[in-house]
Amino acid sequence: MIKFFLLGLCLLVSGFTQANVQNGQMAPAFALSDQHGKVRHSDEFRGKWLVLYFYPKADTPACTEEACSFRDDIVLLRALGAEVVGISTDEVAAIRQFAGKHQLPFTLLADPDGTTARQYGVLVNLGLVKFAKRHSFLIDPQGSVIKRYTDVDTKTYAKTVLADLRQLSGKK
Repeated sequence: MIKFFLLGLCLLVSGFTQANVQNGQMAPAFALSDQHGKVRHSDEFRGKWLVLYFYPKADTPACTEEACSFRDDIVLLRALGAEVVGISTDEVAAIRQFAGKHQLPFTLLADPDGTTARQYGVLVNLGLVKFAKRHSFLIDPQGSVIKRYTDVDTKTYAKTVLADLRQLSGKK
């Protein structure tokens, strides 16, 4: 019994002991399948601002609010030279359905083993259950993390990012 308790405790702790990406640091590279099954690489987004957001589970209420917030402001975000990419530990089929159901005009990536989420310090690993914390990263055109968002209002999240992008890019 004690062995199982200690094993469970180790698994729980392992979900919280990971590197945290800091402002000014180069964003970790990734190569993940998008909602269409195409492998997308982090290098594809160099040369423009990147809003990289992690979300726990496709089609849950808060994740839907967050994604729709970005969807509704995607024209303004792109006008500032930014792309939006969402990552979850869901499988490709789940993110494909999520993107289609809510008409999401940006890339969603599947990270089912949690490797990328772990690299960014957002993976919660409870043994049998893995999911990403709702954290986001604003990455500059050179690939450096400029800002990490850990406390977001899912309904108005895109507005917060827009304000930061306007300030950082000098564009209105």
